[in-house]
Amino acid sequence: MARTSSSRRPSLDSFDRAILRIVQQDAKTPQRTIAERVNLSTAAVQRRIAAMEDAGIITQNAAILDTAAIGMAITSIVEVHLTDERSATVDAAKALFRDAPEVQQCYYVTGGISFVLVIVSRDMVTYEAATRRLFAQNEAVASFRSLIALDRVKAGAEIVVP
Repeated sequence: MARTSSSRRPSLDSFDRAILRIVQQDAKTPQRTIAERVNLSTAAVQRRIAAMEDAGIITQNAAILDTAAIGMAITSIVEVHLTDERSATVDAAKALFRDAPEVQQCYYVTGGISFVLVIVSRDMVTYEAATRRLFAQNEAVASFRSLIALDRVKAGAEIVVP
């Protein structure tokens, strides 16, 4: 769900930071429980969460799935090198990767690699099909390297909020 984000982010106070720590651990935590834990009223927590959503600080609420439980046995971290870093090339790659359902995370990075992606697939056959479509048959991709995950030690996007 797209949110309207202001160009100027509001400063976060200690209550906002405490709320963020709680909702990162479990976005389904009832607002009354959050209110009790941070010593605010439920209405104040509701207003603060809405304000952080409107400001683009909270960008979405999502479930983290167990890939094995849903039959997605292959997780791969892929380094992608583009043929060039022109805006049109980079923007086209961003759009392609953003629209690919098997791409769970995508980062445009520095350091000699253009992109780092996290891809999940049912099996090696579907993974190979994805790599052909996204990389091997893509003239903008100079090369790519796959690292197959042996074990998912940690998943999620919890950020330490000071």
